[in-house]
Amino acid sequence: MTLDTKSFDLHRTLPLPPDRLFAVLTDPAHREKWAAPDADTVLVTETADIRVGGQDRHYAGAPEAPDFAVETRWYDLAHPDRAVFTETLIFGGAAVSTSLVTYCLEAEEHQTNLSITIAVSSFSGPEALAEIQAGWDGGLENLERYVEQLP
Repeated sequence: MTLDTKSFDLHRTLPLPPDRLFAVLTDPAHREKWAAPDADTVLVTETADIRVGGQDRHYAGAPEAPDFAVETRWYDLAHPDRAVFTETLIFGGAAVSTSLVTYCLEAEEHQTNLSITIAVSSFSGPEALAEIQAGWDGGLENLERYVEQLP
């Protein structure tokens, strides 16, 4: 089987300064609120170790049975400017994909320009690539709504 890969960039301008947005992007309690791809999916944290070399484990899926494991390993945490991590999706005990994700935050007055680069390797076929990008698009739509509600 061939390895299917894709890289894409996403950009948002959000009404928080970089230090506050950095926390929203990395803190597991915040991530549970916005990082799911749609309203029918939950993200539940099992473990979180937000430090360089640390690893998080989440479960995603339907609220009654979140059956996708998500393993995150942190490689660079340059608060409040940048975070780099890998994210591996696991279903049925097998890795479906691994992504290298880079967050870049740039202050602009009282808001932040967020640029995200995602490089995905799918181990389960090319259809997973579009699903992963759609999941990130949905998560960022949730992020926009979530930060609007923060004090």
